[in-house]
Amino acid sequence: MKIRRVVTGHKQDGKATVVIDEISTDLLSFRPGANVCNIWSTDTLPANNEDETDGAKRIVGTTTKNGSVFRVIEYQPGVTPRNHRTDSIDYAIVLDGEIDMELDDECVRLRKGDMLVQRGTIHNWINRSDKSCFIAFVLIDALPYAGGGKKLDATG
Repeated sequence: MKIRRVVTGHKQDGKATVVIDEISTDLLSFRPGANVCNIWSTDTLPANNEDETDGAKRIVGTTTKNGSVFRVIEYQPGVTPRNHRTDSIDYAIVLDGEIDMELDDECVRLRKGDMLVQRGTIHNWINRSDKSCFIAFVLIDALPYAGGGKKLDATG
């Protein structure tokens, strides 16, 4: 993946400036067939815009407790399954390709331009097509679902 990452900040006099403009090198994989490009994260909510730390460098997992994560994931055809639930609310935009999102008893196909709000549900991404699917995600820390007196913690 070649994702251009532009990050703004402030000069000493308070004027806006670009502090990072690069092709991101913060790439990793949590499982075969899923390549992750970390763009930014925060470790507090609300975010601290005075923190000079490169937010892409501090991402160590899928989500950040009391924080947020912004990333792009490439799901290759035949990506290894990973049924999981996170303690976050996730905003996702399919940038290219198509992918199936499996829930407990349902499956929905998402295509380029589709947008998703994932609210702490168990899910799995399956790419049944013959080309990669790219999705941009913003994951924000959330309380685990506890409806009907049953708490559903993060898993997978």
